[in-house]
Amino acid sequence: MPSIALESPLTPDLALLFERHTADMHADTPPESIHMLDRSALEAPGIWFFVMRDEGEPIAMGAFKQIEPGHAEVKSMHVLAEARGRGLSRRMLEHLVDAARAEGFTRLSLETGVQPTFVAARALYSNAGFEECPPFEGYVEDPNSVFMTKLLA
Repeated sequence: MPSIALESPLTPDLALLFERHTADMHADTPPESIHMLDRSALEAPGIWFFVMRDEGEPIAMGAFKQIEPGHAEVKSMHVLAEARGRGLSRRMLEHLVDAARAEGFTRLSLETGVQPTFVAARALYSNAGFEECPPFEGYVEDPNSVFMTKLLA
C-alpha cells in the first residue's frame, strides 16, 4: 500500500512528478489560464505538500495552501499516468481533505480546467463532495476554469 507523507517539493526525486504535472497543465490550456505553482512556490509557509510513494518511489503529489483563516485551496494534485487506475487520486484527495480538516480548515476550494484533460479530475472532485462555486481569492471568471469548494464539517 503506497504511503503519503509531508515532504519538501524541492526533494530531488520529485522531478518527474513536476515535469508530468507541468506538461499536463500546458497540454490544452491557454497559458493565461494556468494557475499552477512551481516547486519553489510550493515550499512557502502556509502550504502543506504531500507525496505518495510506492516502495519508495514517488508516484503522486498533492498540496493545499491557506488562502485565509479557515479556508485552503487544493494545489498541484497529480498522479503519474502509469500509476493511474488504482484509486490513488481519490486516496490523495481524501488525505488532503483529512489533513486540511486536522489543521483546522473548514472550507477547501480548488480551481481546475474545463478541457478534456480535466474530465476525470472534475468527476473525482464532484464525487468527493466538491460543488461548483464562484471564483475565490484572486481568481476571476475564466471560460477555461471551473471553481469548486467543499465545507469540511
